[in-house]
Amino acid sequence: MRRSSIRQIPYNPALRHDNRNRVMKSFLVSIFATAIATASATALADTSGDSTADLPCAIGYVTGVGGAARSVHEYFASRFKDQYRYLADNPLQCRVSDEGRASACTGITTFRRERVSVYDVIDNDTIAVVARVDLDHGTYPAIIAVRKQDVQCEK
Repeated sequence: MRRSSIRQIPYNPALRHDNRNRVMKSFLVSIFATAIATASATALADTSGDSTADLPCAIGYVTGVGGAARSVHEYFASRFKDQYRYLADNPLQCRVSDEGRASACTGITTFRRERVSVYDVIDNDTIAVVARVDLDHGTYPAIIAVRKQDVQCEK
């Protein structure tokens, strides 16, 4: 009789079918955790410790729309032909304190070469500025959101 030419593989308990899946899963999890750790370390290295480094300038002029951060995002997320309606339906309204400060603003308004003080970075596209806003009962300073590209720095 002839012997089979099939090679016998030595027995390895780690390669049993039920263990292989567990070993592979833990291997993939460790690779995934390493990738996340590397990405977060890179992101932390890219982030500056000084939040004012992202500000374009201290004083500038705004031409465009501004208002509550949520309203500004909704305005630019709407279709171009719906933006005029959004502007008309959501006028800027703020609560005015006894000291004459406007807060808790909602809505949106337009600016034409309005001088502003740059306050803080909100996200990649918008910044917070202090601007004079016309309300029903007078003109008051308020912190509002505007797009970065709408701010021209004072020279």
